[in-house]
Amino acid sequence: MPAATTPRHRAPAQPTTDYDVMIIGAGSAGLSAALVLGRCLRRVLVCDGGKPRNAPSPAVHGFLTRDGMQPDELLRLGREQLTPYKSVEVREARVTQVDVLSKYFRLTLEGATGHSTTYTTRKVLLATGVDDELPPLDGMRDLWGSGVLHCPYCHGWEVRDKPLAVYGKHKSVTGLALLVSRWSNDITVCTDGWKGLTPNARRRLRRQGITVREEEVERLEGTPEGDLKHIVFKTGEKLARTAVFIHAHQHQRSPFAEQLGCKLSEKGAIVVDKDQQTSVHGLYAAGDITPGTQQALLAAAKGCQAAICINETLTREECPK
Repeated sequence: MPAATTPRHRAPAQPTTDYDVMIIGAGSAGLSAALVLGRCLRRVLVCDGGKPRNAPSPAVHGFLTRDGMQPDELLRLGREQLTPYKSVEVREARVTQVDVLSKYFRLTLEGATGHSTTYTTRKVLLATGVDDELPPLDGMRDLWGSGVLHCPYCHGWEVRDKPLAVYGKHKSVTGLALLVSRWSNDITVCTDGWKGLTPNARRRLRRQGITVREEEVERLEGTPEGDLKHIVFKTGEKLARTAVFIHAHQHQRSPFAEQLGCKLSEKGAIVVDKDQQTSVHGLYAAGDITPGTQQALLAAAKGCQAAICINETLTREECPK
């Protein structure tokens, strides 16, 4: 007579959905989250809506084992390393609508042909990134990512000991200039007509040997390769510089956080808790769209953290006390 077996505990029924997790965005944060969730045997769909924020940059820097790699190559490797995880799918599709239902989400996707499809999922991770709002100067957009830079941690080494500029019409220009002075002792702050620097700010800049130019700027002149040559003032005078750093304003690339009522910071970032969950239950966010320092490696780390928290939440729902 066969020995009696202890019946396994049956978890309460979960909503039947197409996926466990749908990830909107296929940059460092989204692909990192997909990798972790794939290793957890979760059913995942990653929606890739287009080029990442760092696409114009010639290389990703400060990313352990990937320092100097082209952004497209980093993401290609990320996709390639998802191949063994058959429960994960990456699809070229733009999410056009997110509906919050009682126990799950419904997402509408638009493919390359314009055809729309609807899927359901238990959790959603926003990893859509941000767009930079560049000053409306001739040459600024053309040189973005090469001669016009946003992050000294990402690009400072490449322009070290070169004549640099820091552009800004806000008090934050002082802090950025002092930071950039770590990489060069030849720095000029260009305020483009703004005269709001305080006496203390001027004193701090002067102490570091940083020059201040308050004349209005006409344009940036660069090379066909995207390197900066001159900052041209409206007086016609040209200032030779190798690169200019700016603190660009940003906005959310995707409207979903605002549409769904997520709590946002004063700067428009999506506020998340320690588990990367937004103020909307079941909706998570990772990468540059959340508060804090922005870097590809940190975005990947936050995507990993979000994935672990999502999997543990799903497990608690499947295995209640």
